[in-house]
This record gives sequence, C-alpha cells and structure tokens, in this order.
Amino acid sequence: MSQLKAIQDDNVTIWLPRLAAHGGPRFLQIADALQAAVADGSLRPGDRLPPQRHLAAQLDVDLTTITRAYDEARRRNLLEGRGARGTYVAAPKVELTAILDLSMNTPPPPDGVDFDDMLKQGLSQVLMRADNELLMTYHLGGGSDSDRQAGAKWLAPMFGHLDARQVLVCPGAQAAIAALILALTEPGDVILAEPMSYPGLRAAASQFGRHVIAVDADKDGMLPEMLEQACRQHKPGLVYLNPTLQNPTAITMPERRRKELASIAQRCNVRIVEDDPYWLLAEAPPPPVATFAPEQVIYISTLSKCLTPGLRVAFVLIRDPIERERFLVALRSFALMVAPLTAALATQWILDGSADGLLAGVRNEARLRHRMARDILAGRYSGLGDGLHVWIELPAYWNSSQLARAAASSGIAVTPAEAFATGSDSVNAIRISLGSIKDRERLQAGLQRLSHLLAQRPESFSAVVV
Repeated sequence: MSQLKAIQDDNVTIWLPRLAAHGGPRFLQIADALQAAVADGSLRPGDRLPPQRHLAAQLDVDLTTITRAYDEARRRNLLEGRGARGTYVAAPKVELTAILDLSMNTPPPPDGVDFDDMLKQGLSQVLMRADNELLMTYHLGGGSDSDRQAGAKWLAPMFGHLDARQVLVCPGAQAAIAALILALTEPGDVILAEPMSYPGLRAAASQFGRHVIAVDADKDGMLPEMLEQACRQHKPGLVYLNPTLQNPTAITMPERRRKELASIAQRCNVRIVEDDPYWLLAEAPPPPVATFAPEQVIYISTLSKCLTPGLRVAFVLIRDPIERERFLVALRSFALMVAPLTAALATQWILDGSADGLLAGVRNEARLRHRMARDILAGRYSGLGDGLHVWIELPAYWNSSQLARAAASSGIAVTPAEAFATGSDSVNAIRISLGSIKDRERLQAGLQRLSHLLAQRPESFSAVVV
C-alpha cells in the first residue's frame, strides 16, 4: 500500500501523506512521502502540487512546516517552481557528460545564495516597474540612462564617482573588445599584448585583419621598457592589458607597474584597453591603470565573470566623447544592443543591492575553492587565493598539450598554455578553472585526479591507459 492517496481537485493532483506522531519531523515526513510518490509513479514530472496554504490546511499543520518540506524536496531535485503558475514535480536530472570541466572560467555557484529566488525576484521587479513593450523592442546602443547609472555604480569601487554619460553598456566584454578594435585601429595595425593573453583578443584581431604582437612580461606583468620599445618600433593601434588576476597567469600587476605603463602610453600616445573582469574578486587590488591615465585608457568590466555567465552585460568607461561615438558605431555593426530584459535585470540587481550580495557569495566561494586547490595540488599551486583560475607550471616530463590530452582521457578538461600564446614562444603550463564545476565534491574529485596525473610520467600514464 502506498503511504499516499491522490485525489483530483480542479485538475491539481493533491498528495496527502499520513503523518505519524512519532515518525520524526513532519516536514521530513512530507518530503519523504513526496519522494516515495515520485518513485512509485503516483506523482509524475509536470504534476502540479497544491499551494502551500492549501496543503497546510489539508494536513492540519502550520505553513512553516509545508514551506520547509517543499524546500527539502527542492534540495532533493524533486520539485521546481514556475513563478505564479505554482510548484511542479521536476523532471529527473540527467547527467549528459561525465567530464569534469576545469577549462571554462565561470563564477562558482555561491553557497547560501538562492539564485533561483534572486532571479525570480529580480525579474518580477523588472516586469512590475518597466514598460513591457520597451523590454521587447529595439533600444539605442550604449544603454538607457538608468543602465548607465547602474554601470557608474558598478564601477564606483574602482573609480569613485563617475559621470554616467561616460559609461557605455554593451553585450559582454568580447563584444566591447571587438568594437574597440574596429573603432580605434585600421586593418593591418598592430595590437600589443602580453605573451600569455586572453584568446578572445587574438580571435577578434585575426577576424578584423589586425596583428597581435607579444611584449615580454615578468612576474609583475608587461615590462615597461619592452612596451616603450615596441611602441616605437610598431606604432601600435592599441595595447591590451588584463592587469588584475590576469588570464591565464593569475598575476595581479602591482601599482608601480601600472603607473609605469600608463606613463608610457601617454608618452607614446597609444590607447590602452584595460580588460578587468576580475578586479572585484581580488583581495585589495591596486587601482586600475585607467586611474593613472584617464584619457589614455579605456576600461572594461563585465558581469559575466563575477556574477553569472548568462548576464551578458559589460560596462565600458570611455572618457573621450568622440571615441564613445566611434565605439557605438562600431558596436552597432555587429551587436546592436544588449538584450533589454538582460540589461534591465542587471540594472535592477545593481541598484537594489542584489548584485553586491551575489558578488560577495561568489568571492567567498571562489576563495574556499582556492583553499581546496592549494591543499590538493600542494607545491604545484601558484595562486594567490582569489579569482576564478590557477596557472600550473608543469614538471619537465609533461608538456602542456600532452598533459591536456592525458587529462581528457582521464575525464578532465583543462586548458593548455598554447591556447593563450600571442607569440611564437610558449610556456609549459596549464590553466585550471575552479568555478565551472558546480558541486565542490566533484571539483575535489577533479583536482585529486589531476594531482595524481601530474605525479605520473607520460609513459606510465600511457601504460595504465593501454
């Protein structure tokens, strides 16, 4: 006999567990009963559950008990909320791949932050306050006044008070980089970057017929004397820097080096694109390069790397009004605008403080994962305890491409140094990302598997595989 009986009331399946006086906490009895009903087919994916007040009345329990029961059932992946439409039995989750992905730089899901509820609340506020027709039509590029105000607030920790008219909104940092290349350089121009740099820069430059040339760097980032020499030799259209928790090396450029590079850019009259997605994740980072040469440096901050990848919004600080207009013209040629609903959600979260709460959760989770990586990778860990990734220099018996292939055979995805090389020289290293695996237990398993692999020699690994 099932411990549930089902009745129909207005096409809503109502499940009624028989609560035992000494059967443990009532909310767990209800959650267990729901799980049993799903297991034996009494409840099926897509069945709608009764409102919590209705069920509380049926079972003669208080509303808090039902709320806790539904929360526990959601934790077990048995239920899903669909906003005003109610709560439904969830479809079983299928693991589509067994790969442990340490290759993609995404923010980790923060513990203690109910992202689903935050998303529902944010969208609810947007739909309540905004004209729905405006959310579904074309907008002028660069963002609305409120979007720019939100951008100025987002950039305040880096720059203090900003004129919101100098802040432009665009659909992600990659779009911003591409538009700046189109707006500020000509076909055949040179773009200077560090030897290991963001692959999206090279991809955009190649598509537009520009050439990326590497400038030597040390443990503090791009070398000032080498930048000045390269500026005089190549007359570059742009210099690209990612000075905070640099992708991929995780180096944070010290303040003195930032000032030196800014001074050279002014002296050589060259624009710097400062791509700074991780500044808000770093522990006490130096001021941006843009603070030392405001008219010479264009600053990009994206939400995708410190809140969530689905929020494809980046803020671009351009002081010069002529360059702002050139940027918008270039952006319109391939990305007319940020999706208005996405921009409105980002603005809502920033202005109501939700973004700060999510950012704090991501920052805390990232640091916890860095501690895990440091413990598991021991002497191979070279991070500073924050950000989304770790740069691992390999033992001499592995090369980075070989290690990446061996890791893939072991069910782990990592990124070899070759993916980031802007010049002909490369280093023997891999980048691992700590946020793309949702569960800490699976991340721990992936790091342990990688640590074991690094301790082996390629020949012994091959022997094991065979």
